[in-house]
Amino acid sequence: MELTTVWFILIGVLWAGYFLLEGFDFGVGILLPVLGRDDRSRRLAINTIGPVWDANEVWVLVAGGATFAAFPEWYATLFSGFFLPLLLILVALIVRGLAFEYRGKRDSAQWKRGWDLAIFWGSAVPAVLWGVAFANILRGVPIDAQHEYTGGFFNLLNPYALLGGLTTFLLFTLHGAVFLALKTDGPMRTEAGRLAARLAVVTVPVAAGFLLWTGVTHTDAIGIAISVLAAVALLGAVWFTRARREGLAFTATGATILLAVAALFVTLFPNVMPSTTDAAFSLTVTNASSTPYTLKVMTWVAVFFTPIVLIYQGWTYWVFRKRLKLSDIPA
Repeated sequence: MELTTVWFILIGVLWAGYFLLEGFDFGVGILLPVLGRDDRSRRLAINTIGPVWDANEVWVLVAGGATFAAFPEWYATLFSGFFLPLLLILVALIVRGLAFEYRGKRDSAQWKRGWDLAIFWGSAVPAVLWGVAFANILRGVPIDAQHEYTGGFFNLLNPYALLGGLTTFLLFTLHGAVFLALKTDGPMRTEAGRLAARLAVVTVPVAAGFLLWTGVTHTDAIGIAISVLAAVALLGAVWFTRARREGLAFTATGATILLAVAALFVTLFPNVMPSTTDAAFSLTVTNASSTPYTLKVMTWVAVFFTPIVLIYQGWTYWVFRKRLKLSDIPA
């Protein structure tokens, strides 16, 4: 297997890991106004992701850095063409991080309400825009012979991309509700489980519509097969959610996200950014990649450091594995 293909797969793995882990972070933030009926319950929800949310964001930094190093043409076209939505995502993530850190700095209800809104919008905006961005990458965008994006911001707000944004928003929200039911005990666990069951009813048809649209427009047999598996996993999440089997439900929503990202990258290959202007102008793993020497050095760095990062993050989740309940939050 050529190194260009290896790094395309690795970047797909990084994005899958990011959406799997940051997905429930976003979901918890989105559900904060719904499940957090008072300050202590909101603090309980925030504390479930408190030890891990910033480590989860490392995955997107590594994914962006790997794209820059392995496929600089892809990085340049993507970040110039998608500048505004990516800037909005960046601002939302910065504000969200500030909200987690500054929310408890003053004992003021108004102060906390303001930061709670920041957590909500800082979670909701990326949850939508990541779906819009990746749906556009899969669908294709106007790129000229110089590999420059020639469209505008509103070209990205097409019906397919907006459906992709709604799909990721609902899927991450469901993932977050299941995570809260898994990580808490008492009233929060019960309410999160009930909400997850209701969210699943909405998420399934929306996600099914997006997968069906993708399958009709991209007749990639392997991608379609993986999409079907993602749909089955989502149906399993519905079943386990209604049965109040939180661990299995979280596994199922996680599998849905991983399989959906896998289907996206399999369908995209060997392109990394298709051109709707002319297929000959599309960016591929070949014409967008770095030199073989650069990819070789990157591979050795990844072989050495990736296991260390995975072991450390796995240890973090193990240490903070216990459920939280309202009595753990001081008045």
